Amino acid sequence: MRNPELLRYKELSPYANSGSLTREQFLFHETRIVGELYLYGLTDEEIISKVFVENLFRYPTEKMLSNIARACLKRVHSLENLDNPDDKRLIDALVYGSSSVAKQICLYAMMKQNRLINDFMLKVIGNKFAGRDYSFSKLVVSSFLIDLQEQDQWVASWSTSTINKIRQVIVKTLVDNEYLDDNNSRQLNTITITPILEDVLREKHRSALVAFNCLY
Repeated sequence: MRNPELLRYKELSPYANSGSLTREQFLFHETRIVGELYLYGLTDEEIISKVFVENLFRYPTEKMLSNIARACLKRVHSLENLDNPDDKRLIDALVYGSSSVAKQICLYAMMKQNRLINDFMLKVIGNKFAGRDYSFSKLVVSSFLIDLQEQDQWVASWSTSTINKIRQVIVKTLVDNEYLDDNNSRQLNTITITPILEDVLREKHRSALVAFNCLY
């Protein structure tokens, strides 16, 4: 990045790495694979190497394998309990739990690693659940992104194509987690938080409960 002004905007922005959503997205299956290798006891570099050499993600080309593996590793590490390294409840549930349970945990890991997703889930989805307002449209996502551009110079520098792609990623993530029935849904579903995630959030991150329709 040669523009010093843009570089300064990026350095000051809490959304400095949020543009990576255009390539990283929800990554449910990939994060599960990396989580399983983590539970086997492999080091980060061993995991990245194994994903790359064996193309565990089954991508048509090897171009993005290492970068995506690193992104997934960050999400898995975000689920660690730093106060108790032996507590791997969320990672175990991510890897071995049912698809619906694992997806909620994957979404939480995504929130922890991406400020834009975290803010959207708390400020937009969480506020809608809190207000019992289940209306939805793509305009809701667009309005959130426009507001963000007005507040943050780095986000304001993103191209129209980047903003459009991020909007698509947000909507698809909501569909993948059954907040929406499909890409054109006009109504949010009243999801139920999985008990293991609720327990951890009540212990460590109570403010995130509202994003999973847990209001009390």
